[in-house]
Amino acid sequence: MSQVRIQTEDFDLGAEVRELRANNPKVGAVVSFVGTVRDLNDGSAVAAMELEHYPGMTEKSIMSIVERAKARWPLFDALVVHRVGPLKPMEQIVLVVTAAAHRAEAFAACEFIIDYLKTAAPFWKKEHTPQGARWVDARVTDEAALAKWA
Repeated sequence: MSQVRIQTEDFDLGAEVRELRANNPKVGAVVSFVGTVRDLNDGSAVAAMELEHYPGMTEKSIMSIVERAKARWPLFDALVVHRVGPLKPMEQIVLVVTAAAHRAEAFAACEFIIDYLKTAAPFWKKEHTPQGARWVDARVTDEAALAKWA
């Protein structure tokens, strides 16, 4: 059963993977992606990042992305944990985990989910830099990554 969680608290990668694959001997591949806050973006130092979202709408949007991945690849399960609130460099922002019988499907589905999260999920990111706070837009490279799934 796929799960989407939006939370302020950190997550434990090992614990999340153990729970996802528990009691399913058919799982032959588990792929995970962890995104973290960088200390530099667009040439400026980043002291902190704030993530905002619309509760309810965000979870529904992300679950739709996960369901699209499950329709494309034979996944046993998928998990998305996305943090919101204030975060500092090196802190974890997002976790995507996919479980399948084989690695190719697990890798492709994980990449698909994160590519859609970066461009289509309703999150708003504000970076705090020495020059002041600024909102972060989707990158051209994120849009290009998404285009390959069309």
